[in-house]
Amino acid sequence: MKQLLLLAIIGLFLSASSKADKPAYLLYTKDGEVISYSELMEQALQNDMIFFGELHNSAIAHWLQHEMARDLAEDTSRNTIIGMEMFEADQQILIDEYFSGLISQSSFESEARLWNNYHTDYKPVVEFAKSNGLKVVATNIPRRYASSVFREGLKALEALSSAARRWMAPLPIEVDKNLPAYQNMLQMAHGHGGDNLIYAQAVKDATMAHFIILNMGLNDRLLHLNGSYHSNDWEGIIWYINEMVSGYEILTINTITVDDPLHVDSEKLQSADVTLVVPSRMTTTY
Repeated sequence: MKQLLLLAIIGLFLSASSKADKPAYLLYTKDGEVISYSELMEQALQNDMIFFGELHNSAIAHWLQHEMARDLAEDTSRNTIIGMEMFEADQQILIDEYFSGLISQSSFESEARLWNNYHTDYKPVVEFAKSNGLKVVATNIPRRYASSVFREGLKALEALSSAARRWMAPLPIEVDKNLPAYQNMLQMAHGHGGDNLIYAQAVKDATMAHFIILNMGLNDRLLHLNGSYHSNDWEGIIWYINEMVSGYEILTINTITVDDPLHVDSEKLQSADVTLVVPSRMTTTY
C-alpha cells in the first residue's frame, strides 16, 4: 500500500513538473539536438561571421542578440564588429559621429531614420557597442532605392548618380531568381511584385554582403543582425558573400515560434546551423 501511495505521489510530482516546464526558448541544431547557450557561444567563437536571423518583434531574439554581443566582446583575441540590417549605408556617418561624440544621442536618434522598435529592440546593442568601443556597421541599402527597384526593376539603379551608388553593392548586381529563398518569398507573396520583388530583396542582400566584406578586418569577428529571411538556408546575404569572396567561416541562427518548443518538426530546423525556438505565446515587442 505504501509503495502504491509513493508511486502515486511521484506520478503527481512528475505530472506537475511536466506542466511547469515551460522554457522561454530552446536552441536546436539541425540534427534536432538541444544545446545550451554556452554551446552556442563555443560555436560562435570558432567562426568569423555569425548571422543572427531574427523575427523582428521577438523579445527573446533581441535579448539573445544583446547577450551574444556582450559575450563575443569578452573575447579580446579578436575585434567584435556588429552589422545591422536596421541601419542603411548612408546612415553610417551618423553612427560614426554619435560614437565619436560629435553629435548627441538626441541628434542621432532624431536624424537616423530609426525603426519603430529601435528603442526596445536595437538600442541596447547599439549603446553597448558605443560604450565598449565596438564598430557598428550600417549594412543595408537605403530603402528609397530598394523601393525604386520594386517599382521599376534593376534598371532604376542605373539612373542613380555616382554619389548615390556609394550606398549599395557595385553595379551591375547579379541576381539568381531561381534561388529557393527568393522563389519561396515570391510564393508567399502570391506572385505580387513578380521579378521586381526578388530584385528588391536581392539588392538588399547584395548590399549587406558588400558592406560586411568592406568592413571586415583581418582580426575581426562579425555579429550581423538581420531578418531570418536574409540568411536562412545559407542564401540571401551569405550567397552574395560567397560569390564575392571565399574563406570565411560562417554560423547562422534562425528564429522560429512554435506552440511547444519541446516538440519541433525536424524540417523546421534545417534552415540554419542553430535554430532559436520560442513559444508562440511569448510576449512580442510589437
